[in-house]
Amino acid sequence: MPTLHRLAFLGLAWISFGLGVIGAFLPLLPTTCFMLLAVWAASKGSPRFAAWIRDHRRFGPAIAAWEAERAIPRHAKRLAAVMLALSMVVLAVTVSLLWLKLALIAGLALVAAWVLSRPEPVAAR
Repeated sequence: MPTLHRLAFLGLAWISFGLGVIGAFLPLLPTTCFMLLAVWAASKGSPRFAAWIRDHRRFGPAIAAWEAERAIPRHAKRLAAVMLALSMVVLAVTVSLLWLKLALIAGLALVAAWVLSRPEPVAAR
């Protein structure tokens, strides 16, 4: 892979990782999706960085569950559902165009249904 592509993937990995770390402390910013993006990008730009993320004490288990089983831990599902519901309430109050409000809320409801329909990791059962 050309060096420029490798550096672009590595940059995306570090940015995603940083956003994921911030998301661990800010409830409205997701952590797992940024970590999954970081692992994907790092695997193309720096396999060593990808392995480090996968082995990370805090972020590794959720990544391993997703990669192995396409599973989401129960606590992550609950948090996602609460945040999506809160977002729907905010949209219902702040968006003035009815068609846009309904479309956005419907989209978030579909995302919530998808997240909640994912299995839980086998080790968590």
